[in-house]
Amino acid sequence: MKLDFIPCKKSDINTLVSLSKTTFIKAFEKDNDPHDFSAYISTAFNKETLLLQLKNPDSAFYFVYVKEQLIGYMKLNQHQAQTDIKKKDSMELERIYILEAFQGRGYGAMMLDKAVAIAIEANKNFVWLGVWEKNLKAIRFYERYGFVTFGTHPYYVGSDKQTDWLMKYDLSTKMESTRKTI
Repeated sequence: MKLDFIPCKKSDINTLVSLSKTTFIKAFEKDNDPHDFSAYISTAFNKETLLLQLKNPDSAFYFVYVKEQLIGYMKLNQHQAQTDIKKKDSMELERIYILEAFQGRGYGAMMLDKAVAIAIEANKNFVWLGVWEKNLKAIRFYERYGFVTFGTHPYYVGSDKQTDWLMKYDLSTKMESTRKTI
């Protein structure tokens, strides 16, 4: 199955807000304090916040489609748009979300493949991400793909200070195999 990755534009803001809220709520609402969670959602995924992020030339949002059906999205950051590392040779995969109805079909790995390809094209040495320490399913998924844990950082959901594991994927092996096939 082929995925289509369409860069989000400012005119897509309503779809991006809706998709961001829907996927994040489904993934994490049950595991968080309702007050903190509501505060986070209203700040992180409001139209103004997402428009600012869309306007940043060092951030890129992609809608992901299967046969013209929107199934999810991802957000990549480089340079100063990265939330933590901010190295020139790195790219952050800040968000990767798939609607529940489309999960478990291999689309997540295909989205990671695309993120890696974009990072290689941008001459990055590694892709990194933060994943909530309690999100064991996601951690296992990233580990199976080849990501390794290299640190932690705080992540706030409202006033609730949580811990994200920092995981990275070394692109040097991937770049070598890509060069050999060219």
